[in-house]
Amino acid sequence: MSKILEAQEHCKAAEKYLKTGLLKWKPDYDSAADEFSQAAQCYRIARDVKNSKECHMKAAELYEKNRSFFHAAKAIENAVIVSKELSSPEELYNMACNSSSLYQQHGSGDAGANVLDKVAKIIEEKAPELAVKLFQQAADVSSVESSQHQGTEYISKSSRLLVKLERYDEALDSLRREIGFHLESGYAGAVGRLTVAIVLVQLARGDAVAAEKAYKEWGNNCEVPEMQTLEMLLQAYDEEDRDAAKRALASPFIRSMDVEYARLAGTIPLPEGIDPAPKAAVREHAAPSYVSANIGDGEEAGMSRAEIEEIEYADNRKTEEEDDLC
Repeated sequence: MSKILEAQEHCKAAEKYLKTGLLKWKPDYDSAADEFSQAAQCYRIARDVKNSKECHMKAAELYEKNRSFFHAAKAIENAVIVSKELSSPEELYNMACNSSSLYQQHGSGDAGANVLDKVAKIIEEKAPELAVKLFQQAADVSSVESSQHQGTEYISKSSRLLVKLERYDEALDSLRREIGFHLESGYAGAVGRLTVAIVLVQLARGDAVAAEKAYKEWGNNCEVPEMQTLEMLLQAYDEEDRDAAKRALASPFIRSMDVEYARLAGTIPLPEGIDPAPKAAVREHAAPSYVSANIGDGEEAGMSRAEIEEIEYADNRKTEEEDDLC
């Protein structure tokens, strides 16, 4: 028997379990769901993705009616895996949320966070905005429901994706939350590198003052390489030194960070720089300025500059009056 025919037999058996009669007042949801699950597996082997997905979703609906929340969640998760190439990102997003909710109702927070993370990776390229939401929800579930508390890992993915999308304000919120997770778990060692990331994001926003404030707030968690990099970078922006800022952003430490932050460093606008004051223009073959013959005598006599200028002015006036008389 082909797998398609086998799947059809399982679907017929499922429908029988759902029928009621004089001697059967209540549908057998659990048995029907099992039959739909087996049909879904047969369709999957036969590479009939559409029918496989539909059978998984029917099974999930029946398991939920029977309050078998874990099996319902697992069925939706299987539907996602089968139809990830067929379903739209929006549909996969909704399926992930439903599956996670059912896992949580069963008390399996780890599985609930994991399915959100799994679907976020699937839709990340086509719908990064939805993927960000799933990573953030996974962090929420992990921090509240999960026993493993992997919220830091999920929120880190959200931070990096927001930076990639150039949604810097949201990235800052995500990075601050990531720091909070690390401090809560007592792992302050990772905060230094995140401080560098926040400074880079603030500079990308064009706010060097906020970047310096971030360093003052979390800089005490930085290690020596992180402190040296940040101090060199912030000093360059404070002094508006383009060359120094460029060297700091190209430092080996920043280039060794996660790809998103290393790339961000290459797009940060450099300070404008302070141009040197222009030199006074000098006219060629210009006549020398008039200097009174009395100035030299006045300097030898120890006269002040103001007194010498008065003598020069008087001499100029005398010369002009003589010219007028002529």
